[in-house]
Amino acid sequence: MDGTNDTGVAASPASGRTSRTHRYRGLARTGSIATLAAMAATTLAAALARAVGVDFEVPDGGESIPLSGFAVVTGFFSAVGTVIAVALLRWSARPAERFVWTAVSLTAISLVPPLLSGADTTTTAALLGLHLVPAAVMIPTLAWSLRTRAD
Repeated sequence: MDGTNDTGVAASPASGRTSRTHRYRGLARTGSIATLAAMAATTLAAALARAVGVDFEVPDGGESIPLSGFAVVTGFFSAVGTVIAVALLRWSARPAERFVWTAVSLTAISLVPPLLSGADTTTTAALLGLHLVPAAVMIPTLAWSLRTRAD
């Protein structure tokens, strides 16, 4: 009978480790899918804005931001958001709440550069909106996933 109890005790840490690894991988998978969705949504929104006449020309150099640029930047910062979510799942007692506060704060900070860019009003307004599109995809998705994966 003692052998059964010993086996149960020995299996518990291993299964806890597997469960923890599964939570991190699941969150990373959710974040990856949300990142692809955010990239698609942002690129589509930029294409629609361009179709109605927004030129996305920034004063520094006078070049227009390409659609691929929106996808790349969205992908990079969405991946950063996923890494932040995984870190908070690992080290925070309240990962979902901390993630929402962090992500909303970083989104607010990201609105400053378009305002300072010196671009025309339509480009600035479109850029502000395009900062909110991936936030609207990533923040609720990762917050929900953190809530379902937290202990």
